[in-house]
Amino acid sequence: MRQIFLDTETTGLSPDSGDRIVEIGCVEMVNRRLTGNNRHFYLNPERKNNEEAVRVHGLTDEFLADKPLFSAVADDLIAYWAGAEIIIHNAAFDVGFLDAELKRIGKPLFHAHVASVTDSLLMARDMFPGKSNSLDALCKRLEVDNSSRTLHGALLDAELLAEVYIRMTRGQGSLVIDASEGGDGPTLELGSQDLSSFALPLVAVADAELAAHAEVMKSIDKTGEVLALWEKAMA
Repeated sequence: MRQIFLDTETTGLSPDSGDRIVEIGCVEMVNRRLTGNNRHFYLNPERKNNEEAVRVHGLTDEFLADKPLFSAVADDLIAYWAGAEIIIHNAAFDVGFLDAELKRIGKPLFHAHVASVTDSLLMARDMFPGKSNSLDALCKRLEVDNSSRTLHGALLDAELLAEVYIRMTRGQGSLVIDASEGGDGPTLELGSQDLSSFALPLVAVADAELAAHAEVMKSIDKTGEVLALWEKAMA
């Protein structure tokens, strides 16, 4: 199973008002193990940042001025996303921006390029109703170290989301601890066993034991119905 954890940073909150993506981070996981096959791009949004957005992600207009346009990395991203389940925290926000960018360059919308989209925020709300389910809150609740997150960053947030997701879904699919959860130690491989070569011993029951069992059954089974069924089965 191939999964990609995705996050974006933007110039503002509304793609309908012309806000653009300034950073994309993607982290790949295959069979619940991080592969290191990630994608990370800073992008020139061709417009000025909202001041509030800069306070969130720290990506200034000057820093972004020489970065590639979305159109320059779109084909690489589309090929990378193909066939994967995409996991995004508050997916509607990021997908809205990705759809706007793809539409702008004449590409099909985001869902056309991926197998499915999973919103980890909705998952968290189901698991922890009535509680804060921001990425920071989930990191604290699930003991994921986010001490390096002084500003929002797309790649860092995608990496944190992958760790949060592993803890939210722990126990699914395997009883073996993943390398991503417990380091690089050995894992236990459980193969199938042929039991046909084992001879199971048959132990004879003494008459005294059978009589004692019958007395116990009589004391439990007041109507005698269960005992009758037992005697029938033994015959």
